[in-house]
Amino acid sequence: MKKVKLLSVIGNNPKAKKLFVALLIVILTCGSLYIGINVYIMAYASQYIITVDDCNDLTVDCTMVLGAGLFGDYPSHMLQERLNIGIQVYNTNCTDRLLMSGDHGTVEYDEVNAMKDYATKAGAVADEVFMDHAGFSTYESMYRARDVFDVDSMIVVTQKYHLYRAVYNARKLGIEAYGIAADGQFNYSLPMDLYNNFRESLARCKDFVYCIYQPEPTYLGEVIPISSSGVLTDDKKE
Repeated sequence: MKKVKLLSVIGNNPKAKKLFVALLIVILTCGSLYIGINVYIMAYASQYIITVDDCNDLTVDCTMVLGAGLFGDYPSHMLQERLNIGIQVYNTNCTDRLLMSGDHGTVEYDEVNAMKDYATKAGAVADEVFMDHAGFSTYESMYRARDVFDVDSMIVVTQKYHLYRAVYNARKLGIEAYGIAADGQFNYSLPMDLYNNFRESLARCKDFVYCIYQPEPTYLGEVIPISSSGVLTDDKKE
């Protein structure tokens, strides 16, 4: 009843009708852009998604593992998935460098040292594992890989839903990037999967704009070439 009354009011009020039409156009335009950007990024990045077995046919500067949260001081399940695949890639012939990019914005929260510890305990050589302490977002991780770590080519490891944006960002910033999905090692609840995918769909729209204007990340700092020593990125003394 209220719906019919509302439509009647709009129909009898020219200003209300114009406002309604304008609002509808805005909603449809934003919806079309949202869907279009997501479809474009996923289609663009899909051609560069590979498997671990494909790595033996590639030569790249490094494998980048993106941060994904901690349980206390230990990698979360999602991060463990990424690290396990990253270590598998490290053990192929495509590269002997690992770049751990994550959030180390405070003393209390330190993704990258947890990631490096996990990798070295799995057999990676400490000197070959680099830490990006200011990888606060996917976009910033790619920008810093290019400008701080002098990376020209890489393999990116993250979950499939996130991989499209990671590869897209890297390539739009001039890095020859390939992606490997880290999925299936742990089971996640349906609400978490839905939340991750919805949040990611919004982030693709944000990074689409970022890749056009290419703003500088929060921090840059001195150049530490990925061809040098990972020890240069260590911040803890034994």
